[in-house]
Amino acid sequence: MMKLITERAVVKQDVYARTKEVFSELKSVLNEVVEEVQDAFGHSDDRVQFYFKDKGDYEAEVKIAGDVLIFYMHTNVFQFDKSSSVWKTSYLEENELNGYVGVINIYNFLADSFKFQRMQDSGYMIGRLFVNRENHFKVQGKRQLGYLFNDFVNGIISRDTLKEIVHSAIIYTLGFDLYAPPYKAVQQVTVGQIEAMSSHLKVATGKRLGFKFSSEDDIIE
Repeated sequence: MMKLITERAVVKQDVYARTKEVFSELKSVLNEVVEEVQDAFGHSDDRVQFYFKDKGDYEAEVKIAGDVLIFYMHTNVFQFDKSSSVWKTSYLEENELNGYVGVINIYNFLADSFKFQRMQDSGYMIGRLFVNRENHFKVQGKRQLGYLFNDFVNGIISRDTLKEIVHSAIIYTLGFDLYAPPYKAVQQVTVGQIEAMSSHLKVATGKRLGFKFSSEDDIIE
């Protein structure tokens, strides 16, 4: 029993350390990508802004025009759900400890939600990156993020793959448009709500309602 406890504890520490290394590299990639986008866009319209913010060991923020992407590294180590198809691969059958992964979540918010401090506004997880101690990785997410990076057995994380992931996240975000809420949902407001709108412009806003992944194959609880 003690051998099992010790072995798993060491593996989890290895996964955590590797995930921190990947996240540090990811922040460097984010800064590089934002600089490239800014250089390509130039100063054709000063209203359109781009920036990268390093917000500490576990969080980074990128603004692309009217959108903000938050990259957040979870401080805990997880194991793939037992129903996941990755457990049927020889890579995990030979060593189940390879199924322990760190997680980096990618969230999309409207830039105005932060600008006007609309605390009730919704953001959406558009993807999450899983990485194990041996640098094997996969991404669960929407569109490109969901099918370009889903080979955990053969996928090895690198600076180039991180850049591809960032590009895919930005492309998806730019095509993830803001929808007006149903008329019935906004036709009635209280005095307090209208006063709040007037003083703080705090109209609860999110890009979409009812957003969820179409596949829940590899959810980690």
